[in-house]
Amino acid sequence: MRYLLASGLLFGLASAAAIPTNQVNDNGNGNGDGKGMTKKFNVELGPRPYYLVNDMDEGPLKTKLQSCSEGPFEVSDFVFAHRGAPLQFPEHTSESYSAARRMGAGAIECDVAFTKDKQLVCRHAQCDLHTTTDILNRTDLAAKCTTPFTPATDNGTAAEAKCCTSDITQAEFKTLCGKMDGFNPNATTVEEYLDGTPYFRTDLYSTCGTVLTHNEYIDLVNGWDLKFTPELKEPEVEMPFEGYTQEQYAQDMIDAYKAAGVDPSRVWAQSFVPDDIFYWIENEPDFGRQAVYLDERVDTVEGYANATASLPDLAARGVQIMAPAFFALTKVDNATGTIVPSEYAVAAKAAGLELVTWSFERSGWLNEGGGYYYQYVAPVINNDGDAYTVLDVLVQQVGITHIFTDWPATVTYFASCFGL
Repeated sequence: MRYLLASGLLFGLASAAAIPTNQVNDNGNGNGDGKGMTKKFNVELGPRPYYLVNDMDEGPLKTKLQSCSEGPFEVSDFVFAHRGAPLQFPEHTSESYSAARRMGAGAIECDVAFTKDKQLVCRHAQCDLHTTTDILNRTDLAAKCTTPFTPATDNGTAAEAKCCTSDITQAEFKTLCGKMDGFNPNATTVEEYLDGTPYFRTDLYSTCGTVLTHNEYIDLVNGWDLKFTPELKEPEVEMPFEGYTQEQYAQDMIDAYKAAGVDPSRVWAQSFVPDDIFYWIENEPDFGRQAVYLDERVDTVEGYANATASLPDLAARGVQIMAPAFFALTKVDNATGTIVPSEYAVAAKAAGLELVTWSFERSGWLNEGGGYYYQYVAPVINNDGDAYTVLDVLVQQVGITHIFTDWPATVTYFASCFGL
């Protein structure tokens, strides 16, 4: 899946609602890591949802959201934490997951990749270690990268590096520090290359994020009694990899939940690769019935049309949940100038398919249209508060059941307000 300044974004200041039924073992640092006494768990949202509501155009939706300003705010399964809380925390780290949990996410995502010794770890892509960790600063590991760092040149050639989880063992992976995803293509040194955090994120918490194996992620989320959204990442190495097949990779991910005793109803296994979805449907039906087909075909005009037309056939093959990026689920009605469900959304409903979508809070400032995630509704997007306008259409008209978000607090506020 596919980047608000540090000031004004920090959470934990403005809203906290006690949830008496949700107890947590907490060591006093607020992360609920099970090392101390049992206490009530508070969902904390911070100022960002309030900023967005205040920024909205006047109307019934703004009035409704303003009426919910004092909560209560509760953990919601509607809220899928996309890589944790990567708007401010290094993605797929325990710190990012803890922040997502604190902001009310009901399910947390681990993008699953494999290491050189064929162990599963949480990374957004098999080959993103050069932009999401400090591996290039680790002289003992940087030399193992598929493409070691090469500086930018005066003739316009961009800096380059490519470091994959399959370049190193799980033990070596665990020595890395997670950092905010980003790089500087004009860098002439490693230090410059690693300093590329997008303008609307922050390095405030990017000191040394704790990277996690897939099993550690399961233990962490299971200990919080939350739900799981693991995504099997498409390999960037030729498969089979040293005898490791795609089918074994897909099976290993599911086997980890079975070994941990996790009920399949708590797991939304995802993939962009259709064969992974069909494999789970056929070989692990208890997990396959909730498998999420991440649909990137919608990224082109032709692909969008083909994807929309294919939905009845996918439903006939046993697919129950489709998940395109949320831009593909809405459009502007030219007659009224309002945001309405897209052809894809209408076709999915007609085919009896459930819709999950991604990724909220990943677009930066919306005063210039919002970019990729708002491309079909850009003519009517002109302020950050319009994010809630789009979310409302996705919920009330399209009928999505879950949404991935880079900052769970924003969606938790909406979900609690509308009882989702």
